[in-house]
Amino acid sequence: MKKLLFGTILFALVIIVSIPTMAAVDIHISFPLPPPILFPAPPVVIVLPDTDDVYVAPDMDVDLFFWNGWWWRPWEGRWYRSHYYDRGWAYYDYVPRFYFDVDPGWRGYYGDRHWHGHWWNFERIPDRRLEQNWKGWHDNRHWERQGTWGVQGYHPRPQPQRQQLRHERQQQYQQKPEVQHHQQQRQEQQRYQQQRQPQVQKPQGQQQKGPQVKQPQQQQHQPQVQQPQRQQPQQQRPQPQGQQHQGGSQHPQSHGKPQGGKEEHRK
Repeated sequence: MKKLLFGTILFALVIIVSIPTMAAVDIHISFPLPPPILFPAPPVVIVLPDTDDVYVAPDMDVDLFFWNGWWWRPWEGRWYRSHYYDRGWAYYDYVPRFYFDVDPGWRGYYGDRHWHGHWWNFERIPDRRLEQNWKGWHDNRHWERQGTWGVQGYHPRPQPQRQQLRHERQQQYQQKPEVQHHQQQRQEQQRYQQQRQPQVQKPQGQQQKGPQVKQPQQQQHQPQVQQPQRQQPQQQRPQPQGQQHQGGSQHPQSHGKPQGGKEEHRK
């Protein structure tokens, strides 16, 4: 009896342990959140030239951007964004559109206070002023039209040149080891999702078989309705005519007079 009890307990433990492992197969691959950034004070930002109002915190060791009402942060080949600079980060599945307008050498230009050979009189903007004015500055194109981003004697690059630079920076970004590693993780996640798709598409295949069963029923009803319509008039109409010619004397005169009247007119 003790052996049987011990065996049943082991069997129950195996089932209990196997259930979480089976459930773990259905869990989607999730990416970890970046480590928190310690801020001794709220960050001060500057606007980067040749961008669509992209702000960056130059005093931070990590890249911390502000654009279109969001704080953006790259980490291990992935991107995260939040409405707050110190919390609330969430994984962003794409590379933000503004990033390829950012010059990779902006930190060196910031330290030299020169932007491609021109004196860069950048303006340090506190976070409160940024939150209050960023949308108005963007709508009025304040930094590009009025101040040329603080670069003296500088003219913005033509649009074809900016597009070419974007393409070159995109290729350089994709060659980074951390970016390639993240792309491999995404491909594995896509393969995992594709393997699960046939299980979801089975009910759709069953729904498509429904019309194929109804079609022969419609074809069977059609000849049943058409056959009596064609046969009945052919059998019923000649019968009264034959009876009138054969037994005309047996019927009352009301049936024979119209026929005789017609024959007299013909003579």
